[in-house]
Amino acid sequence: MQFGIFTVGDVTVDPTTGREPTEHERIKAMVAIAVKAEEVGLDVFATGEHHNPPFVPSSPTTLLGHIAARTERLLLSTSTTLITTNDPVKIAEDYAMLQHLADGRVDLMMGRGNTGPVYPWFGQDIRNGIPLAIENYDLLHRLWREDVVDWKGRFRTPLQSFTSTPRPLDGVPPFVWHGSIRSPEIAEQAAYYGDGFFANHIFWPAEHTQRMVGLYRQRFAHYGHGTPEQAIVGLGGQVFLRRNSQDAVREFRPYFDNAPVYGHGPSLEEFTRETPLTVGSPQQVIDRTLGFREYVGDYQRQLFLVDHAGLPLKTVLEQLDLLGEEVVPVLRKEFDALRPAHVPEAPTHASLLAARDAAAMDAVR
Repeated sequence: MQFGIFTVGDVTVDPTTGREPTEHERIKAMVAIAVKAEEVGLDVFATGEHHNPPFVPSSPTTLLGHIAARTERLLLSTSTTLITTNDPVKIAEDYAMLQHLADGRVDLMMGRGNTGPVYPWFGQDIRNGIPLAIENYDLLHRLWREDVVDWKGRFRTPLQSFTSTPRPLDGVPPFVWHGSIRSPEIAEQAAYYGDGFFANHIFWPAEHTQRMVGLYRQRFAHYGHGTPEQAIVGLGGQVFLRRNSQDAVREFRPYFDNAPVYGHGPSLEEFTRETPLTVGSPQQVIDRTLGFREYVGDYQRQLFLVDHAGLPLKTVLEQLDLLGEEVVPVLRKEFDALRPAHVPEAPTHASLLAARDAAAMDAVR
């Protein structure tokens, strides 16, 4: 099972000091966080894509390309790539280039984006969000698998005898996750292609996530990709750790209360009860995370959000030390012991390449 972190790249005032980092400081901090994630033994670093303040990660491939040069093992991903407002031709080119530079240590998560004003900035209408996600991904999927593409759709100009360059590394496209909080159409899309489904499991109660993942698993099997248990599932989560749970609650409360998304709303206690947010000791994070399996089944990727709401870099790096030293090793051992043999690991470039070569060998026998 893969464990990692994702960032939304917010630039937020630290409520305990009143200081707001500069954009430069926040971008550099995201790089430091990724490097630290590899150092402590995590598997994945994923960045969001945002084009509006107070967020800075407007160019994920630039950021991930730099991190690729600073790391050796870390798998680089997104959370999410905006399939609706990006041209699928440019996505095909940019992420294939990143895949080559990172020697295959790349996958990506497709998402609609839920910030209304962003759509017209890129010539689109949020009311077309689902149709855009479906049409644009259909084109992207073909661009990575067909050397020459003829295509016509509703939202962009046609393509005639078009070849996207560079071609995917070893002829194997990056693995794609489809991320969603609440759209069953995206779960259906992930199932149709046999791609991964990432339930951004940070704002909604367990029952909602259970329904979304259950729909994806059912439809994955319907389309002939395997049994429901063999579907590729990822989950998001939020944690704040200290060795003592009371210290964690006391320290995190002002950040929670003033967070851009959920601040000044439900109390910390209400939010931790109703959503997967876990604020406490390493053992509490372990117990809560292991509990996710009870309602989504065996899954392949767990990403944690640890650097939002104005938390200073020093505090985030301390979170990563605790995750890497005390939480993830236990989770890795426990999840591996519980996972049946027929449930696959998360795909990587190496595993996808091996599967393709094995299929080719079977075809000539």
